[in-house]
Amino acid sequence: MFFRKRDTGVSWIIVFLGNPGPRYENTRHNAGFQTADIVEKSIGAKIDRLKYNSLTTVAALGNQRVFLMKPQTYMNLSGSPVKSAMRFYKVPLTNVIVVSDDASLPVGKLRIRKAGSSGGHNGLRDIILKCGGEGFPRIKIGIGAPPSDDYAMSDWVLSAITAPDQSLITDAARRASEALLMLTNNGIDQAIRKFN
Repeated sequence: MFFRKRDTGVSWIIVFLGNPGPRYENTRHNAGFQTADIVEKSIGAKIDRLKYNSLTTVAALGNQRVFLMKPQTYMNLSGSPVKSAMRFYKVPLTNVIVVSDDASLPVGKLRIRKAGSSGGHNGLRDIILKCGGEGFPRIKIGIGAPPSDDYAMSDWVLSAITAPDQSLITDAARRASEALLMLTNNGIDQAIRKFN
């Protein structure tokens, strides 16, 4: 008899934010997706199963069983896929980790928070609105602020990453993947002490 054990019993949901499609692949707003690519390689998993309007997989992260997801809705509609996964896996908001870009941080800076506002990030805002509040951990990857006040934020986050910045963002994404392992296995306080 076949039991679908793969779809049950996860301790954490990890959400990597970005915009789908080749047009957005190398943009600042896709720092979350870049982190997902690094996590895939480090644990030997593929985030490729279409579920909840997301590319997903269930995998082991250290000694924790986690549900990894890359919503394929656009950034500002990320909340509904996350809510569906939370409902199915019965994971509380406190065990949903969101990895995203942050234009208020210098390029390549990593910041872990236990909870907080959206800080103007549309993906975080939608998750807060649809999933029950601000009480979820997040890992933010600095993409830097627009170069001038005349530069619209939407144009900035959707702009291609320059070569020097790409190196810094890739390094931050690598550290974010390490932080995920520590956060899920050793707790957020330890992750904050090491990576912030």
